[in-house]
Amino acid sequence: MDNLAYKEPPHVERIEGKTYLMSPRPRVPHNRVIFNIANIFGGYLKGKTCVPFADGTDVFLDDKNQYVPDAMIVCDRSIIKSDGVHGAPDLVVEVLSPSTSKNDRGAKMRHYAMAGVKEYWLITPLEKLVEVYYNVDGHFEIDETYTIYEDWEIKQMTEEERAAAKTEIPVSLYDDFLVPLEDIFWDVDAFLR
Repeated sequence: MDNLAYKEPPHVERIEGKTYLMSPRPRVPHNRVIFNIANIFGGYLKGKTCVPFADGTDVFLDDKNQYVPDAMIVCDRSIIKSDGVHGAPDLVVEVLSPSTSKNDRGAKMRHYAMAGVKEYWLITPLEKLVEVYYNVDGHFEIDETYTIYEDWEIKQMTEEERAAAKTEIPVSLYDDFLVPLEDIFWDVDAFLR
């Protein structure tokens, strides 16, 4: 018999006042992307005011909306408490999976924007795709879509298209914070068997 005292309580999110059990543990590509982003954010932000967080930290936007983003950056340290972040992070990253995509693109995205999150990333691991949204008057508008192209795609591009392909994501919180796409998706394909 399992000792229930050593079991963690289930992870939950509150969306528009309803409590939802979070989906089962993510698959390895999902987890690799989160790990890579946490390392990138942590390395850049070391010694700076803003604080990076990876999966597992609650965000309490209001009484009806409590989320656990895959990664985030919080610059207002006064909203960080021992049980989570009470207010809007500055940047939120959600790594999409079939069971979460609807909420990540719908209710959660809407509430993050209304709460004042400045930048929102949606990442699709296997497609190696990052959508970056900026907050404009309380709603998110897409700024750019970034992707890693396959070799065969690059060969079919013109020189102008290759030159225009973006390989780094600028983080709006700092002028010199650039995130290489290849670092986000490092080692994601290694465990697909």
